[in-house]
Amino acid sequence: MKSFDDCRADFPSLERRVDGRPLAYFDGPGGTQVPQPVIDAIGSYYETSNANTHGPFATSVETDRVIQGARQAAADFLGAGEGSRISFGQNMTTLNFALARAIGRTLEPGDEIVVTALDHEANRGPWLSLQERGAVIKELPFGKDGVLEMHRLEDLLSAKTRVVAMGLASNALGTVNDVARARELTRGKAMLVVDAVHYAPHFAIDTAALDPDFLLCSAYKFYGPHIGILYSREGLLDTLPTDRLVTADQTAPGRIETGTLNHAALAGVTAAIDYIASFGTGESRRERIADAMHSLARRERVHATRYAGALRELEGLMLYGPPFEGERAPTVSFSIVGMSAREVTERLARQGIAAWDGDFYARRAVELLGLADAGGLVRSGMAMYTSDDDVDRLIEAVQSVARSVRN
Repeated sequence: MKSFDDCRADFPSLERRVDGRPLAYFDGPGGTQVPQPVIDAIGSYYETSNANTHGPFATSVETDRVIQGARQAAADFLGAGEGSRISFGQNMTTLNFALARAIGRTLEPGDEIVVTALDHEANRGPWLSLQERGAVIKELPFGKDGVLEMHRLEDLLSAKTRVVAMGLASNALGTVNDVARARELTRGKAMLVVDAVHYAPHFAIDTAALDPDFLLCSAYKFYGPHIGILYSREGLLDTLPTDRLVTADQTAPGRIETGTLNHAALAGVTAAIDYIASFGTGESRRERIADAMHSLARRERVHATRYAGALRELEGLMLYGPPFEGERAPTVSFSIVGMSAREVTERLARQGIAAWDGDFYARRAVELLGLADAGGLVRSGMAMYTSDDDVDRLIEAVQSVARSVRN
């Protein structure tokens, strides 16, 4: 079993230097770095097996195996059991638009969809677009602590509710949402569509326990290539009028996949999941993944808690999101009075630190926080390759930026 303490050697990009300084990557919420085994798997596919599907010759047969292998690997990663429940697409947003269009064709004018004010636009925009078909959109708000007001969800639901779209974790504030409660309220009444993009890199996902109708995530957020992943409840995708050619697969999981998939990237998806599994113990790949993710969650929490604690002491700096006493993603966002978010990240960049500024497509949340005019939030995220030295550098850099405003 590998150790997270030694994983940095597996990431070639960590050797990158900017102006003589090692680049410290805290931009993981926007996409993690990629380990060598994933790079090798993508390259190997092009070197040996590059072909289209369903042919009788060797490279085509190997490509079919790559696709099926990626479906099963993703199913193991999500605790989904069978690979037949996994579909792939260009990215999560594209898949969710395709899903929303399909569900939209089943709606009647006046049917209702619930979204949240905390979600990434990828799990808001596709559903908001169904207003063109007469759908009524309702919004679940969040409180000052960045936590969804779940007690209000029951009041938003009605006999006309068809979909509840909710994130497992906020990519802006790190909030882990009570999706289990949403499932309890919607079971047998409305479809539950879960955005797990920001949750998947940090925690073990068990779709068997969570029981969503659909769940989406992106491999490039957990050390893989740019591929979107859709989990569908067994048999449900086959009931939807998806966009598809008459020559395409008419049944799940291919029913929602349009055109030729990115086969090399799918080889990378499997390699990324196997890489994560290599840090865990257990007889099956699923068991190793879950064990590794539990260990990773503890490791990232230590880094994020230390970082957030140091920032809390700085005058003029405002932290956002819930405290770290409960379950929370290792994503820390803040603003500094008197300085735009972009000014902060530019100063951090000059010190060799990669961090994000803006709304991160969680536009509604940033608007409600009153931060849109100031350029949004400054966001840093922890990953498996984050070191104590990285966190020290980040703390010192933010301290220097915050103090410069007062001087």
